[in-house]
Parts: sequence; structure tokens; C-alpha cells
Amino acid sequence: MRNSSGEILRAVAAGETVQVTNHGQVAAVISPPLGGSIDWLVAQGQARPPRRGVADLSTIRRRTAKWTSAELVNDARGRW
Repeated sequence: MRNSSGEILRAVAAGETVQVTNHGQVAAVISPPLGGSIDWLVAQGQARPPRRGVADLSTIRRRTAKWTSAELVNDARGRW
């Protein structure tokens, strides 16, 4: 791999999966990314796919809090 790393990375970028061996034993598998980070987390079962698209975020109503952020932090820290 040391002498042909550029060739290996080009093959992976083209969609191939490459097994790296050490003394005849598979030590690593290099494969193209699944998509984005979220796609990878979903595939691993560590996240769920979105229920709606990003465009739906604009329909969320903005709310005004009774207290400022500083007041909330001071309250959490025990300062009134």
C-alpha cells in the first residue's frame, strides 16, 4: 500500500472497496463513504432518518421566551 496509495485511493473514489492485508490477514477495509455523516449514522443504527425535509423547517413558529438567556443561565447557576 505504501507504494501504490494514490492508485488505491483513486480506485476507492471510483467506487471500489479495497481490503488491506498484513501477512495474509485482512487488517482493514477501505471503501467509499456511504453518503453523508447522517447517512452513515443511520446505517449504523445510531440515528434515525428525518421525518420531513429541510424546507419544512421554515414552517416552525418562532417563540419568544419570558426570560433572556442570561437570566436562564443565572437561574441554573443559583443566582437570582
